[in-house]
Amino acid sequence: MTTTTLPRIPESLYRLMDEIGPRWGSSVQANVRTMIEAYSEVLKDAPKEGTAHRDLPYGDDPRQRLDVYAPNARNDGLRPILMFVHGGAFVEGDKDRTDEIYSNVLWYFARHGIVGVNVEFRLAPTHTFPSGTQDIGAAVAWVKAHAADYGGDPDRIFLMGHSAGGAHSAHYAYDARYHPEGGHGLAGLIVVSGRVRAENSAENPNAKRVEAYYGTSVDDMAAGSAISHVSAESLPTMIAVAQYENPLIDVHCAELFATLSQVRRRAPRFVWLPRHNHTSIIAHFNTHEEVLGKHVLEFIESGI
Repeated sequence: MTTTTLPRIPESLYRLMDEIGPRWGSSVQANVRTMIEAYSEVLKDAPKEGTAHRDLPYGDDPRQRLDVYAPNARNDGLRPILMFVHGGAFVEGDKDRTDEIYSNVLWYFARHGIVGVNVEFRLAPTHTFPSGTQDIGAAVAWVKAHAADYGGDPDRIFLMGHSAGGAHSAHYAYDARYHPEGGHGLAGLIVVSGRVRAENSAENPNAKRVEAYYGTSVDDMAAGSAISHVSAESLPTMIAVAQYENPLIDVHCAELFATLSQVRRRAPRFVWLPRHNHTSIIAHFNTHEEVLGKHVLEFIESGI
């Protein structure tokens, strides 16, 4: 790992997060934009160590593209791989929300000697369930086939998804119907503020967006929910949520924690990030605050 100076999150931004946090769910889209703008400014000074290989196709659709972030040093064997899948409430989002976000996540891991992969996927309403799951499977297959080209270990692929990306990632990881003959091909799953239970309740500010992907049937949403497919054989999982989440996301992630604990007979790693919100939990990667990043690094190292 290279020693370098990281940009600090200013106290004024922490105060803004404290102010917005308690009312996060009342104006999610506006609050997301505020956080994206603020953190994009902070991240302009973040280190970008490594080489980015951009817009590599893993399928025929224009959105089936990914970027690979290869670490600088490649003289100590094959490296673990961290695949990141962005959010966007199923109907929007890109692997580059801005010039700084979400690449900050992959630059962080490349700086720590891990091959980073930034995955884009097809969106609703044009592409509905299970297109996101299928795209994750196709991206994993591509990464496994090309891992060594970028110094990565095809047997140590960790999948990390945020928000809707967490839904797609977890559903692929847990639902064996979408696995190739050799299995899911993953060493572990990191769910960050993931919508692991699909629902369109009045409490959900993104209910219509959920319906655009899953449809309106309660049974279909339940069947498409990642949490419905957890079993004793489920892969090692880490879960992280922010103090201030989109309504019910933290509740459903806690449900995932409880379900995994029961069926696997031990609790998975669970991180609750104080002062942060649904957006800053990802946007703060590659700044001076490394609590969540270090948890992910430990999970990759230990598998628990």
